[in-house]
Amino acid sequence: MLELLQKGGIIMGFIILLSLIAAVIIIERLIYFRRIRVDEETLINRLKTTLQKGYHDEAISICESNPAPITNLMRVGIEYRQFPKREIREAILDAANLEIPKLERYLSALGTIAHIAPLLGLLGTVTGNIRAFGVLGSFGSVGDPGLLAKGISEALLTTAAGIIVSLPAISFYNYLVNKVNHMIIRLENRVNDMVLLLKGVD
Repeated sequence: MLELLQKGGIIMGFIILLSLIAAVIIIERLIYFRRIRVDEETLINRLKTTLQKGYHDEAISICESNPAPITNLMRVGIEYRQFPKREIREAILDAANLEIPKLERYLSALGTIAHIAPLLGLLGTVTGNIRAFGVLGSFGSVGDPGLLAKGISEALLTTAAGIIVSLPAISFYNYLVNKVNHMIIRLENRVNDMVLLLKGVD
C-alpha cells in the first residue's frame, strides 16, 4: 500500500481512503441485514397464536427478542391494539417511516464513493500526465526518463485504482438498494395484514 501511495501520489491516497470507507460500509450493511433477517411467516404465525390466547405481553416479548423491521411494526401494532383500525394503521405506518432510514443508512455514501472514485482516478491521470509532459517542457526532451515514467505511472495507477474501487462499490450499492426497496415494499404490503390480524384477535 505504501508503494502505491508513493507511485500514485496524493490522489492515490484519497482513492485508498475511499476504498476503506466503502469496505467498512459494505461489511456493516451485510452484518446488519443478516442480523435483522427473520422467518416472517413463522414469526407472524407464532404471534397470531399468542395473540389469540390473549397473551399480549408475551407477543411483545417475542417481537423484542426478534429485532427486525417487521417485528418492530408488530410491536407498535400490539401496543395500539385497543385503538380503531385507522389509528392502528397510522401508528404502524409511522413506525415503518422510522425503519426506512435504518435500512438506507450509509447507502448514499456508498453510492457517492462508487461515482467519485473513477473521477479521482481520472484526476490522477490528468495530474500524472501534466507532470510527465512537464518534464519534456523543462528539458526540451526526455531529460529524466525516471521522472517521466513516474508521471505516466501515476496516471495509469490512479485510473486503474479508481475503477477497481468503483466496480465493487457500485455493485454492492445496487444490491443493497434493491434489497432495501424489496424490504420496504414487503413492509408496506404487511401493514394491512397486521391491522387485520390485530383486530381479528380482539
